[in-house]
Amino acid sequence: MNIQKLDAAAAAARIAAVPRAGSPFIIAIDGRCASGKTTLAKELQRNTGWGVVHMDDFFLRPEQRTAPRLAEPGGNVDWERFLEEALSPLCKGGQAVYRPYNCRSQSFSQPVRVEAGPAVIVEGSYSCHPALRNFYNLRVFLHVDPQTQIRRIEARNGPEGLPAFRDRWIPLEERYFAAFSVMERCGLCFELDG
Repeated sequence: MNIQKLDAAAAAARIAAVPRAGSPFIIAIDGRCASGKTTLAKELQRNTGWGVVHMDDFFLRPEQRTAPRLAEPGGNVDWERFLEEALSPLCKGGQAVYRPYNCRSQSFSQPVRVEAGPAVIVEGSYSCHPALRNFYNLRVFLHVDPQTQIRRIEARNGPEGLPAFRDRWIPLEERYFAAFSVMERCGLCFELDG
């Protein structure tokens, strides 16, 4: 897989320039922690006005975090609820209405509405889960080297937040990427500068 090194603006322009067949055109941005998925989605949204759905809004609730579920590669996201409440309605040209799950407060937030429009961006780890990947018109993978990843996580989450990512979240993501050849199944692969 050819990894293109670009800044977020150039990567967004590259995605926006992809010929779009059908409407809505659904774009998935998957990739490693701290690789710039949210940054790229914001840049695309700013330039195009396309709606964005964040996979982070679909954290597993405590009762879903069973040992068998967490043993599944990609099992630590509520992809079933995402498919039902967001992806399926959007693929049909409708509106997604869902309540983000806030893992800090262990509760659902107020409903979010995303219109299908000409295109929609789904950003976040696990967006290319095998149960979801065939719904997308374009799949994008963001790579980041391990040293930059650790530096960005520490800057974003503080030194106290780093161990959870290093010891838990990164290994779960890497297992998912390897099990399902996520990067290899994406049409574009970027490493964002910065």
